[in-house]
Amino acid sequence: MELADRAVGFLLCLISLSVFTYYTFWVIILPFVDTDHFIHNYFLPQEYAILIPVFAGVVLLSFLSVFIGLVMLQSKKKKA
Repeated sequence: MELADRAVGFLLCLISLSVFTYYTFWVIILPFVDTDHFIHNYFLPQEYAILIPVFAGVVLLSFLSVFIGLVMLQSKKKKA
């Protein structure tokens, strides 16, 4: 089981590193490249650089709030 855990951890690290590199290049470096350069074909428009993380944050906070609410309701039922 230890080998499977290490493989999953390595895969998660590799995915997070690639997402971080892509997003960093998209947000920090791409605005300084000419708009007619071919590299712009591989990236979404610049507006999405803000919209995607904001949407992901709202979804994450929503799921977290629902989870905490359900746990609080279940613990209240156990006390009663």
